[in-house]
Amino acid sequence: MKKPGGTGPLIIAAVLFALSSCSSLNRLVINKVSDAVSGGGASEVFSGDPDPQLVGDALPFAIKMYETLLAQNPDHQGLILTTGSLFIMYANAFVQGPAETLPPEEYTAKAGQLERARGLYLRGAALIEGGLEKKYPGLNAARGAELLPFLAGLTAEDVPALYWLSAGALSAYALNPFDLDLGMRVPQLKSLIDRAYELDPDFNSGALDDFYLLFYASIPEGMGGDKALAKIHYTRALEKSGGLSAGTYVSYAKIAVAGQDYESFKSCLEAALAIDVNANPANRLQNVLSQRRARHLLDHAGDYFIDLETDEQFDTD
Repeated sequence: MKKPGGTGPLIIAAVLFALSSCSSLNRLVINKVSDAVSGGGASEVFSGDPDPQLVGDALPFAIKMYETLLAQNPDHQGLILTTGSLFIMYANAFVQGPAETLPPEEYTAKAGQLERARGLYLRGAALIEGGLEKKYPGLNAARGAELLPFLAGLTAEDVPALYWLSAGALSAYALNPFDLDLGMRVPQLKSLIDRAYELDPDFNSGALDDFYLLFYASIPEGMGGDKALAKIHYTRALEKSGGLSAGTYVSYAKIAVAGQDYESFKSCLEAALAIDVNANPANRLQNVLSQRRARHLLDHAGDYFIDLETDEQFDTD
């Protein structure tokens, strides 16, 4: 019979070591999970799905899951970017998008949903802005000449954060142009997106050119709007996406409304509808949603063009 003792102290020591290292082990696990769920492949689980309803139903739970993980790992840059960008994507695709298709008689419901979208844009932008501030203390408050050293220090690694921050903040501003605080930030946000374009002009197959297309077409000339530059970036976006981004065509069709150019409006939307959504699997969801928007715009062209008076003029065959 073995004497007691022997390995006992070793077992106790092992248990004590495990207990004392729980917090380190927990941190390691959280970091590994954070890396896994914030990687590029994780985002394509959503962006590559062909079923908008499935994604739309899943995203609120996913966002809260990411927020929970972020609360445990608040300095993880990949997790910050993923969580913030999901807020912005959800606001655009599943709140603002559907709200804009509501009929005029549902004005109250539409206004409520657009305000909700605005809140989600701001939440996402604030998260990403906080992540950039952790990397570059003082960046958020910098304006004018004070911003120049920060711009010089930014790297290609920061481009996704710069894109999503600017997209979220300016989308919120577009929904309420009377927000003076956001209006005062437009030059700063424009400088950040300009720097992103310098660092990676081909980011996400022309996503920055899509941004510029809407920016230059929507912002008043006094704040930097320029229709000619919008057209240049429209052409570049099509080139960089290989003509496989339905959203680019839809964006330019909306610009055609301002000039009451129905032929351009119609041709852009037909081009969007002609895209094979499976030709670019990573962008499948956006193309499906953009084609739905294109069909809606064509079917309701009379709401946007005052000279269209007969059903024959709406024929899209």
